[in-house]
Amino acid sequence: MANILDVAMAEFGEKGLDGARIDAIADATATSKRMIYYYFGSKEGLYLAVLEASYRRVRETEAALHLESLDPERALRTLVGFTFDHHLRNEPYIRLVMSENMQRGQYLGRSEKIQQLNVTAVQAVGELYERGVAAGVFRAGLDPLDIHASISALSFFNVSNRHTFGLIFKHDTHSAHALAARRDSVIDMILRFVKADHPHDAGKGFHE
Repeated sequence: MANILDVAMAEFGEKGLDGARIDAIADATATSKRMIYYYFGSKEGLYLAVLEASYRRVRETEAALHLESLDPERALRTLVGFTFDHHLRNEPYIRLVMSENMQRGQYLGRSEKIQQLNVTAVQAVGELYERGVAAGVFRAGLDPLDIHASISALSFFNVSNRHTFGLIFKHDTHSAHALAARRDSVIDMILRFVKADHPHDAGKGFHE
């Protein structure tokens, strides 16, 4: 079953929901269309199962980081680094998310599982952030959802726009050196955004 989901993720990510073919997935997994339809009901059912599995894997791996056991700054560095690395190593996942955006999120919106998974992700960021505010290392007045969105955006772009960005600026953005530098830069940007400049800044809102 896991192999079917992995192959289907690559197929849907590469060709989108409309262009993906169940025949190709069946051939690549040495199974039959009939078996796939038996388990998933339809191509759309398989697509939704792939979406749910992909988001669940990300959130389960995040939970395994045990951020609650780390001091706030180290925990945030770990989370940002993990997100950057995950996206970089899982281009089919990025393509799948892009494909679902082409569908205006209509299938994702049908899944209570995905919605709940992402609620817990923002809650985890919120708990980490509040610990940092209480410890005096993060400034108050920030929205955990905005922090989560910024981490996602900075990590996502490196994969989603890798070809166009590299061609436009004639720069090898995926050499080992470039990736290491970009990873450090993304972590640094997020930390600089949330950190209190001075101990007395903690507890002050952004506009105060």
